[in-house]
Amino acid sequence: METRVTLLDGGAMEQDGMLMFWMAGPSGPYRFPVYSVLIEHAEGRFLFDSGVDKALFTRLVAGGTQTDDANVPGALGIFQSERQTLPGQLDLLGLAPRDITYVMNSHYHLDHVGGNALCCCATTLCHQAELDAINHPHPIEAFGYSDNRFLCPQSPIDGRATDIYTPRFEALCGDVEVAKGLTLLETPGHTPGHYSLLVRLARRRPMLFTGDACYSKRNLDIMAIPGPHVDPKQAYGSLERLKQLADLHDAELFYSHDRESWPSYVKAPGSYV
Repeated sequence: METRVTLLDGGAMEQDGMLMFWMAGPSGPYRFPVYSVLIEHAEGRFLFDSGVDKALFTRLVAGGTQTDDANVPGALGIFQSERQTLPGQLDLLGLAPRDITYVMNSHYHLDHVGGNALCCCATTLCHQAELDAINHPHPIEAFGYSDNRFLCPQSPIDGRATDIYTPRFEALCGDVEVAKGLTLLETPGHTPGHYSLLVRLARRRPMLFTGDACYSKRNLDIMAIPGPHVDPKQAYGSLERLKQLADLHDAELFYSHDRESWPSYVKAPGSYV
C-alpha cells in the first residue's frame, strides 16, 4: 500500500501576536489555522494531532455560557464549522474516527487533542513526559492541558486521570520510528514532551510537520519561539533542530499555525503521495 498524507482542516483560532512570536510581535489579534494530519499507511491509519473541540473550548473560555465566536472574551477565539470538526473532515474521505488505528499528538494542548476521545478504536502513542505533564500540569499550564477527556471517560473535563481512554497506549521517549517512513522527533521546549513528525513518501520530498515547536515560517526566519513555552532554551534549540532536520532529509516543512503557508497546502479530500 502506498503511503498517503491528508491534511484535515480544523478551522482557526485567534490570539495575540506576541504569543505567536515571543518578544517579537507585533501585538494585536492574530488568526491562524488549526489542522490534523492523517497518514494512511500499510501498518494502519495514523492521526497526528486531532484539532480543537469548539464547544469545549468555548465553554472553558467563556464560562460555559457563550457559543457565538464574537462573544468569546479575551485574546482567544475559535472559528470552526461542523465540516471542520474531525468527524466532518474524515467524512470527506469516507472515514470516521473509529477507523483511526493510531493517534499521535505533537503535544497535549487543547487545540491538538480535541478529537482524541472520538478515536475509540485507536492505540495512543505518546511521549512519557507529555503524559506526565497532562496528568500533573503546573498551574500556569492548566488551561493548555484542560482537554483531558481522552484520558478517562469518567472525568470529561475536570480532574486528572491515570489511564488512557483509548483501548491501549504506548509511552515513548526519544526519537522513534513508529512505522516504516514515519518518525517522531523530539522537539521540546513548547512543552516537555513535544514531538514533530517526519513522513517519507514515494513521489515527493519528505514532509516534516513541526507541531508547535514552530508555528510558522516567520518563527524560523527570525528565530522567534512561540510565546507559550515551558523552557525557552529548549524551544530555541528545537527551532535549530528543525532547520537541521529539514536540511539533513531534504524535507519540506509544514508549520502548525502558519496563516501565510496554509492556503498553499493541499487539504482534504486532496492528499500527498
